[in-house]
Amino acid sequence: MDRIDVAVIGTGWCGGIRAETLAVNPMLRLHIAEIRPDRLKEVAEKTGAATATADYRDILADPAVRACYVCTTPESTHYPIAKACLEAGKSVLLEKPIAISLDEADELAALARRKGLKFTIGYSQRFNGKYAYARKKIQDGSLGEPVSCLVSRHITRGLGDKITGRGRLSPAAMECTHDLDFLLWCLEPAKPVRVYSQGVRRVMYPKNGAFDQQWITVTLDNGVVIVVGGGWILPKGYPNFSSTWIEIIGSEGALIIDDTHRDIWLNTVEGGSVFPLSTMPGEQVEHTYAGGMGPETMYFLDCVVNDKPVLVTPESARKTMELYLAADLSAEIDEPVDLPLSNAHAARIAEMVKQ
Repeated sequence: MDRIDVAVIGTGWCGGIRAETLAVNPMLRLHIAEIRPDRLKEVAEKTGAATATADYRDILADPAVRACYVCTTPESTHYPIAKACLEAGKSVLLEKPIAISLDEADELAALARRKGLKFTIGYSQRFNGKYAYARKKIQDGSLGEPVSCLVSRHITRGLGDKITGRGRLSPAAMECTHDLDFLLWCLEPAKPVRVYSQGVRRVMYPKNGAFDQQWITVTLDNGVVIVVGGGWILPKGYPNFSSTWIEIIGSEGALIIDDTHRDIWLNTVEGGSVFPLSTMPGEQVEHTYAGGMGPETMYFLDCVVNDKPVLVTPESARKTMELYLAADLSAEIDEPVDLPLSNAHAARIAEMVKQ
């Protein structure tokens, strides 16, 4: 079997994970693009990349490359680079968010359909075994009729500062988006019809206009209510990056998921107490990968090579995007917002995005 050429565009935290995951597969030939010379050199040496360039357009010009993982920041680069990849005939895994505006998301989805390419968004929590189990128990009827769902997620302010420093990004768009996607996936075919959100402006807001914590209540068309909370101001000394608690209640049972990462506790004289393996995307540990992003990276390639449907469709990512945009608007105007968005609400959101 011939080797398959794939590329990672942007090799920061997530892009580095993608590149290292792909590099260990002997059937792949890896190409990378990164604008920071030191990082480009570091990842190229670590992965043994076949080519390494500062200009992603070099990758687009290579007809051998079949798939691109677009992992660039800031998030405003997602749409133009993903569009260029699709126009060049490359299938694309794009890190969330799918775009900055709904029009951009719609254009990317239509372009991928028109060209017959695989296009998916990096919602790696779907590849967390606990989350997949939750969907199974809802979909197979073990819990009876769904009644309500709660997800509470927190990350440290060091990572929060890094994310909010890239632009006007909210917990809804960058953290809660994973949990909104997860719950809509679990509860499909139900669709959101109303959202009400509140945000707290105590720590982050004076610096960069971002909420410290955001709570989102969503009503689905089948009557189920979901509540998602996300924040990024835990002290820097808190163990690593992510702590999540999930409660799913049904008419015939309940499922509680403790994803707070307290199951591994490392305590050293120099570093104090930390909870390893607690990042959202996961990390490589010796010969294995702990977390969802590694399996997600290879799953997409399987879809490309074997013409399988992607797990996260651009249409589902667009639905999640509309939901978190509505949540941000709701928090700003202090009113519930109905879905799908009205023209007036869509115009108001467009103005918010431009700020």
